[in-house]
Amino acid sequence: MRPRIRDAHRPVRFGDGWNRIGGKVFGIAAELRDPDGVLWALLELLDGTRTVGQIVAELAHHFPAYPAGEAEADIEELVRLGYVEDADEPPCPALSARQRERHSRGRLLNRWIDLARRGSSWDFLVRLAGARVVVIGVGGGGCTAALNLGMSGVGHLHCVDPDVVELSNLNRQILYTEPDQGRLKVDVAVERLRAANSDIEVTGEAKRIDGVPPLQRLAADCDVLVMVADQPAEIRTWANQACARTGTPWVYGGYHGPQINVGVYRPGTGPCYECARLTERDREAQRPMVATWRSATALPAHAANAVTAGVVGNLVAHAVLSLLTGAPQLPLNCQYGFSLATMDHSFITRLDRPHPDCPTCAMAA
Repeated sequence: MRPRIRDAHRPVRFGDGWNRIGGKVFGIAAELRDPDGVLWALLELLDGTRTVGQIVAELAHHFPAYPAGEAEADIEELVRLGYVEDADEPPCPALSARQRERHSRGRLLNRWIDLARRGSSWDFLVRLAGARVVVIGVGGGGCTAALNLGMSGVGHLHCVDPDVVELSNLNRQILYTEPDQGRLKVDVAVERLRAANSDIEVTGEAKRIDGVPPLQRLAADCDVLVMVADQPAEIRTWANQACARTGTPWVYGGYHGPQINVGVYRPGTGPCYECARLTERDREAQRPMVATWRSATALPAHAANAVTAGVVGNLVAHAVLSLLTGAPQLPLNCQYGFSLATMDHSFITRLDRPHPDCPTCAMAA
């Protein structure tokens, strides 16, 4: 191995005895104490031109008090933290030259955000190319999510939606154009996704989800299920139950006006979607509403534009890529929220344990 610090993680030395590595991005960067400059000398040697043995020998020459074993341990720690790669990384035989060219920018991003130790910097794309994702609902969020997943290299996308394209869809559903009105959404979506990336397989079915069984069938045949449909009202609960039975990771996304919500779940590893709903029910019971101005059915169900739908779809696709590749390693079994009204209000709802009344977790146990 000829260890080399990744380009995006180039270190900086400060005058106060600290070094920063990993750039300036929160969650990736780290600061390391270095009062005598030994660590900085080590970092400068990690340029991919030397073997570990050569680095240790050179450090020993300039810093005789720095034990060789400690130098090797520090190099190994930097590798473990994800800041160092092998300059002698062999080619990836699992990918064609076309795939490597197409996804070269994605590889650069992944080398930046992926701090896990990998055998190859192309590992993420190999995983994506072999993955199958089912997208339930190719409406506002679903169009963007499916397009992002296809362009990112997910090997097989299967889209499910019973509806036809309508004029009111065209302010936010980016896969459709005016001539598509009256056509089945899945037919148009499959065409556009295949045109966006001919290297992947795209299929679809015009099916209306009416319970757990059809979702269980779909979940059993994929690596991640994406729920971006909003009807019927119980559809996320059905998805949660179906994925719990099959052990399939799943992501949901939606919007409540300017508020974006995304949930990421891996069954069997923590509280589920229904646990969160039951916890919310308990919280609301402590402060019951005594009156409302108008019926909830009068509220605008699809108050959205291309921006709000796009943010949902982008975040959903990001969560799916994380589930498939482990990069970045997002917190699971929780809901993320973001307000477009202020651009500075975000939150994460995460439970410590399953809700005691959750039927899905009880069934799994």
